[in-house]
Amino acid sequence: MSALPAELDPELQDFLTHLRVERRLAERTLAMYGEALRRLQAGAAASQVALRQAQAHHVRGWAAQLRAAGLAPRSIAIALAAWRGLFRWWGRNGQVAVNPVEGVRPPKAAKPLPKALSVEQAVVLAEHRTQNTRPALAARDHAITELLYGSGLRIGEVLGLDVQAGAGARGWLDLPDATAHVLGKGSKRRSVPVGAAALAALRAWLQARPALAAYGEPALFVSQRGTRLTPNQLRNRLQGQALQAGLPTRVHPHMLRHSFASHVLQSSGDLRAVQELLGHASISTTQVYTKLDFQHLARAYDAAHPRARRKGSGG
Repeated sequence: MSALPAELDPELQDFLTHLRVERRLAERTLAMYGEALRRLQAGAAASQVALRQAQAHHVRGWAAQLRAAGLAPRSIAIALAAWRGLFRWWGRNGQVAVNPVEGVRPPKAAKPLPKALSVEQAVVLAEHRTQNTRPALAARDHAITELLYGSGLRIGEVLGLDVQAGAGARGWLDLPDATAHVLGKGSKRRSVPVGAAALAALRAWLQARPALAAYGEPALFVSQRGTRLTPNQLRNRLQGQALQAGLPTRVHPHMLRHSFASHVLQSSGDLRAVQELLGHASISTTQVYTKLDFQHLARAYDAAHPRARRKGSGG
């Protein structure tokens, strides 16, 4: 696309004035739309096309030129929004019969890579004990962190766990089998192995839990009030742990899930097993889980995850 014009053509300036006076768009938005209109004007001039005679293929070509010039998908989306608004305005005023931008879509923005901790950072966090708090809370926080990182569970799956299986239980632990049974997205149940470090932390928490839990409370993880821990409470506690542990980044529960997936995949290269362990939608139904070879998943986990194995040769 040729160099941008210093001034907008009067017909484009009229539209910008309409946006400022009648639509009362913010100055920053007006500046972005003005830039987009200059790009449209430059594209039309280079193509020797009168803007009111522009067709969809012209618009696609001008958008492609923006992409070739290095504009990000979001910037191209803003440009197309400005162009679309111009032709709609002209259409309402009877100056064009069709809007050539209507069917043109911007390129899809690349999804940002999930943020994960390094193995070293994850282990430091998992082994950290919350300071300046009640021993029962420290035991609870440690167990939660080990379970988030050690099994790759979602925050809702962790908080949905009950101490034991029951009629209304969303999820529960089977400590003798070293397994967590959870209810994931789409009400899909799955079973995931629980590593040795998490098992030890969970047993320590279960010993301390009666000091916090209200009578008859089924939730595995409870707050200081004795009832099921909430997502916000968990997030705040985890962030506090990360700060105390000296991690140089903001840590949230899903980051530990990403870390789990990343570290298992790095070690095993078994994408299929990681998908099953995470319960991703590509494994679509509960019936699929019943047909899977769970021992295969457990072996991939035991062989690959840095928190799965006990230290030393002793039990």
